[in-house]
Amino acid sequence: MTEIAATDPTPALDPELLAPLAALHAAVPGGTPSLDAAILPFVRAGFPGVPEPAIEHFARSGRFRVEHTFAPGRESTPDVPLLACTPAGRESKGCIFYIHGGGMVLGSNVNGVDEMLDYAEALDLSVVSVEYRLAPENPHPAPVNDCWTALRWTIDNADDLGFRGGPVIIAGESAGGGLAAATALVARDHGDSRLRGQLLIAPMLDHRSSTRSMRSIGDATVWTRESNVFGWSSLLGQIPAGEIPPYASPTLAGELADLPPTYIDVGGADAFRDESLDYGSRIAQAGGLVDLHVWAGAYHGFDGMAPTAHVSQTARATRQAWLARVLATPASASSLTSEHLKE
Repeated sequence: MTEIAATDPTPALDPELLAPLAALHAAVPGGTPSLDAAILPFVRAGFPGVPEPAIEHFARSGRFRVEHTFAPGRESTPDVPLLACTPAGRESKGCIFYIHGGGMVLGSNVNGVDEMLDYAEALDLSVVSVEYRLAPENPHPAPVNDCWTALRWTIDNADDLGFRGGPVIIAGESAGGGLAAATALVARDHGDSRLRGQLLIAPMLDHRSSTRSMRSIGDATVWTRESNVFGWSSLLGQIPAGEIPPYASPTLAGELADLPPTYIDVGGADAFRDESLDYGSRIAQAGGLVDLHVWAGAYHGFDGMAPTAHVSQTARATRQAWLARVLATPASASSLTSEHLKE
């Protein structure tokens, strides 16, 4: 992608999304939230009076059986913590394997799970959320290795997790979307075709931070270019620029064929817009099945910040509809391309 100066106008914002963004900017010194090494410990410490949800929260009044468990580490790496949520009293029809966001440096396996449980409750699915090691203390390949270890363990333990070999969708938002894309690449390259699809929500895919949207949008909304550079530098550590692998920065993948059906969505006022469009377009050009959505006037994390806005409700309903469609499609049919049809 071409590197340009930040001369593009910032896209107009959906009117229903203005108030939450203004409140966020008013609460942050300097007006624009940004992340760097100095502020990271304070952000990780969280907000006073806002505790992490208890495990009972995810049980949803007994509708889900919830447990903390671990995927055993491989090759001297630590065990990977997982939050597993399974419909209570019955076998589920499949599993969402979820990877949380947080710029590669923040978060845990409880973040973002509520949205996934909404889909799981509607579609009778299990949810397994992974807590990967965070950068900068654990740079690449630790995070993606943890996700790959946990994904393999989840699929291999489907009976115990309540979905008995049913389809698995890998999902992630922001940094988690980037790690989900990277993990899907790892699975493909290891000859593992057990993923039914990948759901990438505003994914963090490109370490170069040089797209038009990253340069022209970030400072005006939620995720700044400075935060992006910090997140990527934390993940990449001392890897020389010319040696960064696609398992760290998926946009560098030279070949995007043979990936599972893909859903990518992103806001039109999200700094990740252009890298999301590029990645989705390249999967389509490689013969893959892609649903690609740009939500007009929406910034990064819009549906979490303004859940009652019409665009937020539409975005989540569309993700759920895609999940339902992919889960209803036989695995063999989802891998057909135009080349297969000519045979």
